[in-house]
Amino acid sequence: MTNSLDEMVRAAFGTQLMSEVDRARSLHETLEHRPPGGGPVWLFGYGSLIWNPTIHYVDSRFARVEGWQRAFCLSTPIGRGTPENPGLVLALDEGGYCEGVAFRLDDAVLVQELSLIWRREMLTGAYIPRWLPLHDAEGKVFGQGIGFVVNRAGPQYADLSEADVVRRLATAVGHLGSAADYLRQTHRGLRRLGIRDALLDRLLPLVAQAQERAG
Repeated sequence: MTNSLDEMVRAAFGTQLMSEVDRARSLHETLEHRPPGGGPVWLFGYGSLIWNPTIHYVDSRFARVEGWQRAFCLSTPIGRGTPENPGLVLALDEGGYCEGVAFRLDDAVLVQELSLIWRREMLTGAYIPRWLPLHDAEGKVFGQGIGFVVNRAGPQYADLSEADVVRRLATAVGHLGSAADYLRQTHRGLRRLGIRDALLDRLLPLVAQAQERAG
């Protein structure tokens, strides 16, 4: 990060910010709990990883996880919002299921590539990395993947009404762009893969209407 961006991040998160040592420990502990069997490591993408993976991978395919659902439940005071008007981004929250993309990683550069993901997704303890069974379109498990689920005990967890979700998505803007653009890009990414998501289908026009009313 540049000095100015680093200062913004520290001002926004304060003591919530994870150190490089903490992130390295988190990654090490996650890999220590890699499921036995010798299968490849997959990374499950359900939000921005779908349209901006930023890593090298050797294969990608449709995947579905059970017991976790895509939700705008993670408050962000930087990136897609500000401390004064936090935005929202997606996380995996308890319940239902989620369809997305699994990226197969090369064991030869596994730590290197996952370190990039940890620096991107694990700025704070807002996410908890978990190993999740990955199902194909027929419902068969084809592997185990790392998915970032929301930390419900963390200060960034946001259990909001739909009206509040729409307001935040319609108005929040940060140094990476608007929360509304994050919604639109994720919706487009899912559609390109042939995946329909009822939550995003419902929110998209509501956010557009809220922006139109605001002028």
